[in-house]
Amino acid sequence: MSIPPLPPFVAVGHVAKAHGTRGELYVRSLTDREDETYVPGRTLEVARLQEDLPDSDFPSLEVETVRRYRQGFLVKFQALDTRTEVELLRGRYLLLSTEETELPEEGELFQHQLLGLTVRTREGREVGEVTEIYDLHPTNLLEVKTAEARILIPFSKEIVVSWDLETAVLLIDPPEGLLDL
Repeated sequence: MSIPPLPPFVAVGHVAKAHGTRGELYVRSLTDREDETYVPGRTLEVARLQEDLPDSDFPSLEVETVRRYRQGFLVKFQALDTRTEVELLRGRYLLLSTEETELPEEGELFQHQLLGLTVRTREGREVGEVTEIYDLHPTNLLEVKTAEARILIPFSKEIVVSWDLETAVLLIDPPEGLLDL
């Protein structure tokens, strides 16, 4: 099996809601390179619903201003000046062209690369397949479809031992009882 190709776009944020009346949005970051992503002048795309490709109904958006707020950012895009205009973006993902992103460093990967990986324990027991990733704090959760159910596994260094994109395997060392939930 070969390494999954990189998609043309990577989700870097999720629009949670409009903020105030002057066109600001509360955006939850989905990148660990926030200082490079959320800066004035950066152009982002609005994703189609349920997809990771730009929605042709929306133009590219250029960041005008940005400031930290709670667990994310308040972002103002150029040419969007009212709450009514930005309310259309609620629930959408913000995308950055893969060509504009830095490739993951050693020991890192893009979230989408986890989808479809076969999860196995250190002992060799096949658990299931990663079907979804939930961005939560303090750690993300992987939804794994097993033969009987769906379970959630924290994506933490204490549990996720390694991954191999060549063989499409995610190796875990689960604490007692985690796989029985």
